[in-house]
Amino acid sequence: MPSFRVTMTIGALRPGVAPDRVLPTATDAAADLTTAEASSVNVVRGEARLTVRFTAEDAELAEQIARHVVDTTATVAEPLAWQLTRSSKDRWVTVRRA
Repeated sequence: MPSFRVTMTIGALRPGVAPDRVLPTATDAAADLTTAEASSVNVVRGEARLTVRFTAEDAELAEQIARHVVDTTATVAEPLAWQLTRSSKDRWVTVRRA
């Protein structure tokens, strides 16, 4: 089954939310719908960037899963931007940017 990943730039946390809740919330959202393969958070150019890798049958289903991850993450932190990529051989190809 193909591997996809949703990558979000995260802004402000919602009031009362601890920073260590954001990544598990995003990962659990993916796991609600499919297999969550991996997740990580990094700081890129001073911004928090969260990545959740998951499996999906096709790009259409992957986009639905990615939107669920973004919408669920939005309950604990502000997603400033996100993109969906698909694994293709040795690289990640952009499927959608928002």
